[in-house]
Amino acid sequence: MSTVRIERQGNLLILRFDKARGNAIDPELIDDLGRACHEIGRDDVVRGVLMASANPKLFCPGLDLVTLYEFDRAAMETFMGKFSAVLWSLYDLRKPVVAAIGGHAVAGGCVLALTADYRVLRRGGVQIGLNEVKVGVPLPWSVALLLRASVGPGSLSRVALLGRNFADEEALAAGLADELLDADRFEEQCLDRLQEFAEKDAQALGTTKAYLRAATLREMRAHEKEFVQDFLDGWFSEATRTRLERTIDSITKK
Repeated sequence: MSTVRIERQGNLLILRFDKARGNAIDPELIDDLGRACHEIGRDDVVRGVLMASANPKLFCPGLDLVTLYEFDRAAMETFMGKFSAVLWSLYDLRKPVVAAIGGHAVAGGCVLALTADYRVLRRGGVQIGLNEVKVGVPLPWSVALLLRASVGPGSLSRVALLGRNFADEEALAAGLADELLDADRFEEQCLDRLQEFAEKDAQALGTTKAYLRAATLREMRAHEKEFVQDFLDGWFSEATRTRLERTIDSITKK
């Protein structure tokens, strides 16, 4: 796997995003994450997973706009189907998952973090949020359900409809992070949090986690294919294409 590294530390595993352009999500990253989930799910030695990034400034910035802008509707529909399937796989893991968000996690990056059981955000201005509506696309069906299951009702309008990014205590208040940690020993302390989960009885924890997430997963899988057209209508609208072009131009000029 060229975009994801699997690092083992005893019975814990670090699933580390390590892709050019700050881990922007493209078909290769999605395929690698799918394979990693399959491997992790079958490995009885692994008692917990830390989701982390090799990039000190970026956890994940979301979709790789430079690549995906060139896709036609059929190709984009195929990609979104695979993206949703990976979200289900991450969300369905019976092992505890902690997200070590040491760099910005926006849009799709925030989505990946939301699949975790516990999200640790580095203190000091690291941004997390969902900006899809601001860009001009609706949240995909599975993402909307994932958000609803992850944060309180009082935060949904600010996170999903206003598309704000949050940092530090505001991210905690919004429910996008469970804990703030300073940069010093950040990942080490995240592993300590994961170890707290891993010390619990694996069968009891895994079964309880499955019960808590079963209804959301069923609803995701039941209607994702039906509602993906809403996302595609937004993605290929004239206004959104113009916004994407401006964003891509700013990215490629850096």
